[in-house]
Amino acid sequence: MNKKILDALTPLGVTVKFQKHSGAASQYITFHEYFQVGEAYEDDEESLTGRYLQVDIWSKIDYEILVIQVKNQMKNAGFTRIDEADLYEPDTRIYHKALRYYYLEEREG
Repeated sequence: MNKKILDALTPLGVTVKFQKHSGAASQYITFHEYFQVGEAYEDDEESLTGRYLQVDIWSKIDYEILVIQVKNQMKNAGFTRIDEADLYEPDTRIYHKALRYYYLEEREG
């Protein structure tokens, strides 16, 4: 799943990292999976897995265009947006956009 997300977001030209980033960039993206659940079963075997993930955009500058680009890239990669929130982190003075997505994955085997 990480590769799929990285492939979708890396072309935006912003640093994209799994879970955390320690650089000094004025804008960057992190992501993590927060829930995974069997969605369908065949012959007592999981055939579809629902994967729930969050993409976080961190920015010290206006991030409106980047948010639109992330939404487009994720949609084109087959992710369904669930919800989003505008946040501000006062201790680091950074704006934070949290985007939550769902992806239905077929199990092989």
